[in-house]
Amino acid sequence: MAQARETPLFSRERSPRLLYGRMLVKAGTNLLTATRDHLDLELMASLAEQIAVLRQGGVEVALVTSGAVAAGRQVLDRGKESRDINFRQVLAAVGQARLMHAYEQLFAQKSINVAQALLTRGDLTHRQSYLNVRNTLLTLLELGVVPIINENDVVAVEELHETFGDNDALSAMVAGLIEADVLIMLSDIGGLYTADPHVSPSARLIPRVERIDGEVESMAGSSWSRSGRGGMAAKLDAARLATTAGVPVIIADGRERDVLVRLAGGEAMGTYFSPAVTRLESRKRWMLSGLNAKRAIVVDGGAARALQEQSRSLLPAGVQRVRGEFQRGDIVAILGPDDARIACGISNYSAAEVERIKGLRSDRIGEALGCDYGAEVVHRNNMVVL
Repeated sequence: MAQARETPLFSRERSPRLLYGRMLVKAGTNLLTATRDHLDLELMASLAEQIAVLRQGGVEVALVTSGAVAAGRQVLDRGKESRDINFRQVLAAVGQARLMHAYEQLFAQKSINVAQALLTRGDLTHRQSYLNVRNTLLTLLELGVVPIINENDVVAVEELHETFGDNDALSAMVAGLIEADVLIMLSDIGGLYTADPHVSPSARLIPRVERIDGEVESMAGSSWSRSGRGGMAAKLDAARLATTAGVPVIIADGRERDVLVRLAGGEAMGTYFSPAVTRLESRKRWMLSGLNAKRAIVVDGGAARALQEQSRSLLPAGVQRVRGEFQRGDIVAILGPDDARIACGISNYSAAEVERIKGLRSDRIGEALGCDYGAEVVHRNNMVVL
């Protein structure tokens, strides 16, 4: 494992040598445990040291961390044979306290205060709670506190679609929420390779990705994850979400010496994913955070082209079918005829209502429903095209 070294501290105001004013760092399970069933405190100390250096350079840093379940396994001396969701919640309840205690002690050595934020997907998909979380995190950063963020595994219910599934998705959502200048995803792998480097000696690192397309996705294989819930495929999904919100993403090996400081200084490491657009305004970032393909509207090819190429609203005439249950005002995914995600937005109608008006001209909505909430199923002003 890489050893931390003494790094010269920068001035209180952000050094001109540093590229970013606000960074979100995600540390994965494989990195924090070295694929074992206990926390790697030496590596966590290195992260705390690097974040302290960045803070001295005037950079605001928030940390999304995994490791609670692994810490719980260590405390209860239970191996990986217990993987059901209920016992995972027990492990998280025990391990989260141990994880935060470790971070609190390590950052206290650098005279840095930390704050815990445990989130579920529902916290970021409901407008009011989204704003509450955003305001809290931004205030913590303003006060010089390092927010340490994790999924609330104890209360998240997978069957209700409240889980993120992995902290990669959580980090992408939080990156947009706090308007981070960059999301750095640290793992035990050096970035995106042409194949899984664990098994393919000929795998080559891809230093830069301008657009995540089918060719890029094929490089991720089935997972690339030896433990934890993530993997390279999950990281690519998260990178797509973050870059769509205008946040660049870097996947890098967290075991590299001073990786955060070097990346902030502009050194080329890992794989850099270019932002697809400039930062989206706050309301659209919120819509992206609620993207959930289990609540979806499937459209025909003509409607898909109108949305993607002409920035049109989604009209009922272009709707083919509905997936899942949703109410008027909920965020829904919009899928093309091949089931590929092309957009998301706020629906003007419930799932049952969309089912009744699909394929109709807009002037027949009132006749079909007995009410009319507008000519559009999803208005272009309430939509993000992916």
